[in-house]
Amino acid sequence: MGYERKKTSVKSRYSVRSYCEEGAIVKDWGGRLPIALIYPNTYYLGMSNLGVHAVYSLLNSNPKIVGERVFLDTNEKDAPAAIESGRPLTDFAALAFSISYELDYFNVIQILKSAGIPLLAIERDARHPLIIAGGPCITANPMPLAPFFDGFCIGDAEPILPALLPILQENIGEQRERLLQNLAKAPGVYVPLYPPKNLVARQWVKNLDDFETRSVVITPDTELGDSYLIEVERGCGRGCRFCLVNSTYAPIRFRSVENILQQAREGLKWRKRIGLVGPTVTDHPKINELLAGLNQMDAEIAISSLRIDALTENIVDELARGKVQTITIAPEAGSQRLRDLIHKGLTEDDILKAVDLIAAKPFTQLKLYFIVGLSTETDEDVKEIVKLTLAIKDRLENKRSNIRIIVNASPFVPKASTPFQWLPMATLDVLNHRLAILKDKLPTKGIKVNDESPAWSQVQGVLSRGDERIAPALADMKKLSLADWKQAIEAHNLDIDYYVNQRWDTNQKLPWSVIDSGMKAERLCGELEKALGE
Repeated sequence: MGYERKKTSVKSRYSVRSYCEEGAIVKDWGGRLPIALIYPNTYYLGMSNLGVHAVYSLLNSNPKIVGERVFLDTNEKDAPAAIESGRPLTDFAALAFSISYELDYFNVIQILKSAGIPLLAIERDARHPLIIAGGPCITANPMPLAPFFDGFCIGDAEPILPALLPILQENIGEQRERLLQNLAKAPGVYVPLYPPKNLVARQWVKNLDDFETRSVVITPDTELGDSYLIEVERGCGRGCRFCLVNSTYAPIRFRSVENILQQAREGLKWRKRIGLVGPTVTDHPKINELLAGLNQMDAEIAISSLRIDALTENIVDELARGKVQTITIAPEAGSQRLRDLIHKGLTEDDILKAVDLIAAKPFTQLKLYFIVGLSTETDEDVKEIVKLTLAIKDRLENKRSNIRIIVNASPFVPKASTPFQWLPMATLDVLNHRLAILKDKLPTKGIKVNDESPAWSQVQGVLSRGDERIAPALADMKKLSLADWKQAIEAHNLDIDYYVNQRWDTNQKLPWSVIDSGMKAERLCGELEKALGE
């Protein structure tokens, strides 16, 4: 049936004219189903997320749908409203959250509270918007948010939406029970109030060329505002044992060079720089042809990730021609022992050879990514990070390179559907001690150390491996602070040690066991045993 809701007279602080942007899609609501696409963080961050652009485009490609964007402005107390129309969330038929980071769960709760929508799905009826979510965190483990949501989309949006949208169009306005029952029948949709008889299978796009995934709305008011972003590949075939990409985006798929270059030609009408996005862009089988094609267009290039052992002199030459400024590589660990444990497949010689190639070109910044707190890690392993970083610095200086080094150190957080999902995090004392070694031993001249908060990483760990018992603590949060989190956890007698500091038995039922990620438990167990030599 058609969707109708009373037109509001509330004027939001948001409007499409509030931002310097081009490409926003503004539709008349008459006879269309209005869906709010919500990124539970700031506009500045959300508009750099290609998933937001992709879903926004998919929704609005349907003539019977109105898709409008909503972001969280943490500096404002007003209720969030849509950018395109200024309408409040209660005017929409459905709210679709795109969730990329566990810590944004707190923002999800804040958004629902400020909109005046009942938090618990069981308390909502046909008068309220349907509330659904997707994104990598949701695909991995939706359970901490399960009591708040009517449905979760597990996997890629492209194959899920064609089945999902007709269900919404036909059932919105009917009894909520009927809507949810029909929603639960859609492939890749998990409805917590109607648990499935079989596992919910993750959906994925077979051919990326069938869908354009690129910047739709162009704005300078975002982290990557100087670039036109294009997805190059999805998934990763490297098999790092800690990495969520292997499960949530498998198998690895590459967009054709022809498709990317066609999108780039359109993008150059808007931006001089083309941003190539993907977990391992340099693994593209025709990366040389792709970079050469962009350079022939006289495009400037930005690239999200470089696989160290895939770098060649030709690739580095093409990146330099494309005026790339920042090179990002991820050794992940300083010692060979830990690189082998995580299945990184890199030697120190591989890393330093890549640095020699980088040093010979006029790049301005080299970002290094490391993980601290891996299983079996010792102080000596952390000192190996220092040793490797200093060796890299020496190589750059020997080549008379002026590249600035930025070391990004993140605590290990176990992720669902990875071989390390059963492993604990290091304790806060250990993490703080190990990060202190890095900051103490690395010189301040020419090297900047960025470290993620161990305390907030621990919160992330709770949410990453959490179950529905976490939901009441999330609901009780009054503001985003560690003090409030601790108070909420204690009020509900939750055992933080269990969620983050204990190794789980591989035979126990996992909170996310309702999800079929495509990764067999036997395979994950086997990789864990190989890692730890068990």
